[in-house]
Amino acid sequence: MEAAYKQKPTNLVKVVLFGPESTGKTTLAQELADHYKTSWVPEYAREYLQKKWDQEKKICELSDLLPIARGQMRLENILSEEADQLLICDTDLLETKVYSEIYFNDYCHPLLEQYALENAYDLYLLTNIDIPWVKDDLRDKPFERETIFEIFKASLEKYGRNFVILKGDKDQRFNQAILTINQHLKRS
Repeated sequence: MEAAYKQKPTNLVKVVLFGPESTGKTTLAQELADHYKTSWVPEYAREYLQKKWDQEKKICELSDLLPIARGQMRLENILSEEADQLLICDTDLLETKVYSEIYFNDYCHPLLEQYALENAYDLYLLTNIDIPWVKDDLRDKPFERETIFEIFKASLEKYGRNFVILKGDKDQRFNQAILTINQHLKRS
């Protein structure tokens, strides 16, 4: 069962879009994958939780987090086999861990925490909150964006992750991301 949370070994450079809700991660992940002509891993939690909302009108519960983590890693492992040199991930288990702690009083299931810290990525692109918040069925913290951004940033610092903060409009973020990824690819 634990294997369901673990990355399959690859030689890919893995880049994670990371940050609070409604900060442009999914759009940027798709654009980066198109630019580099590679695969991108969507955020499994969105599909899972949207389905739950549509069918039951329920939001995320603690019992949802391990199925979300398993689904995320399943997608990542499948799509890593299709990628060439670079894989863009719309999220990772560290993001799921951070959200678990935000929503469930600093609690994170030990299995989720273990693999959130063990799974390795080369670069995190932390998306700033300097774009407008957009409401949808799943987003619910428009007035806590600054605090949540700082929690995300602190987690990257705490666990020694390589990251840059993306700021500005859509084009500025895209250009910052391309510059950073290109520099990383040259070093790899």
